[in-house]
Amino acid sequence: METAGSDMVLNVLLVGAESAATQVLRGLATTEHRIVAVLSDDPPSGRAAGLAETATGLGLPVLEAGRVRDPSFAPWLVERGVDLLLNVHSLSIAHADVVRAPRIGSFNLHPGPLPRYAGLNVVSWAIYRGEPEHGVTLHWMDPEVDTGAIAYRASFPIGEDDTGLSVFTKCVRLGVPLVFSLLEAAAQDPASVPAEPQDGERTLYRRRDIPQEGRVDWTRPARRIHDFVRACDFGPFPSPWGHPAARLGARDVGLVRTVRTGRPSDRPTGTIGTPENGTAMVATGDEWLGVRSVAVGDRPVAAVDVLPPGGRFDAGGVDSA
Repeated sequence: METAGSDMVLNVLLVGAESAATQVLRGLATTEHRIVAVLSDDPPSGRAAGLAETATGLGLPVLEAGRVRDPSFAPWLVERGVDLLLNVHSLSIAHADVVRAPRIGSFNLHPGPLPRYAGLNVVSWAIYRGEPEHGVTLHWMDPEVDTGAIAYRASFPIGEDDTGLSVFTKCVRLGVPLVFSLLEAAAQDPASVPAEPQDGERTLYRRRDIPQEGRVDWTRPARRIHDFVRACDFGPFPSPWGHPAARLGARDVGLVRTVRTGRPSDRPTGTIGTPENGTAMVATGDEWLGVRSVAVGDRPVAAVDVLPPGGRFDAGGVDSA
């Protein structure tokens, strides 16, 4: 490991996926730190903005992120003098030997506030549960999922119009600078990197967890249904949960965009009312919910084109809140 003035030049291994990892890589490339290799979860896309493509353009070795699962990869890190392993949104869970191999430590950028929101799709879960705020956490890695001590964190409010995509984007915007706070501290004095033990309620969300089995329960308050729809909204990108599905006659309809009206409804839940300003109206457990767009199969369409006034959705759903 070399030195530059009073700061150390670090050997960094970046494991990542999506835009956050690409942003970290571009920022790293402007520093004096040495990028040993980039391990990518994303398949080659041909897009210049992709992580693997960006790394290749910088002349860096690119490996598959899955290599971190193999304990035999740990000596590879030791031989190359890796100081920091940075995991940025990669879903590959590193073997304990790999986690322990870097000289200073391994760190994970998690798009949620720990310990309350650990695991997968936590942005969607926070919106679905009606949380008023969310956050992003950079934590020390250990052999368990999202349990290591917290190094840095940031929080922000969730607005009434926020969607899964907009909240995730805020996590990236606030999370990437946390990585560079870590690099600055580690280069000056590794012992100065914070390590705050996690304390408080912890819920681990797993890959297959989807609330209400992905179905709309029209007997619920409009706010809860609207939050479910927002939680699934990553448009124009695919949603990890799909769209909340509701049964109308012989087919399922996915709710893509909704809006609360605040107007009480005394009609049976699931009843489709008279449209207003190009928005379909559906009776919920407490008020009319405006439905602006739906998905029939894989095709998004205006809700008023497929929701007939006087029709009625099946009211049922499965509550797994």
